[in-house]
Amino acid sequence: QVHVVESGGGVVQTGGSLRLSCTASGNIFVINFMDWYRQAPGKEREVVASITGGGSTSYADSLKGRFTNSRDNAKNTMYLQMNNLEPEDTAVYYCHADFLDDGAYRGEAWGQGTLVTVSS
Repeated sequence: QVHVVESGGGVVQTGGSLRLSCTASGNIFVINFMDWYRQAPGKEREVVASITGGGSTSYADSLKGRFTNSRDNAKNTMYLQMNNLEPEDTAVYYCHADFLDDGAYRGEAWGQGTLVTVSS
């Protein structure tokens, strides 16, 4: 069984920064790709950023270069550096991992989410 756990959320003022972390653990052979999603109050969950095992990244167009996604494969950990935060970034941020376990089974795992609140 594979678990992912997010950390790093909190309350920050407009223009501030936060760094989220997501660590996967369990019967992991390899993590194919990892993603950050977020869900704001009253809105649908949306993808924020994705990163492959090779480090290729993609971002939602709305982020305008404010977020940077990175990954430490040795630690099965992904990071999201969020700068110049805006109240519209307030949401629960979720980590998602697509993996192969040690039995070559492909699966996916979601974290419980970490809340980011940006005050104006």
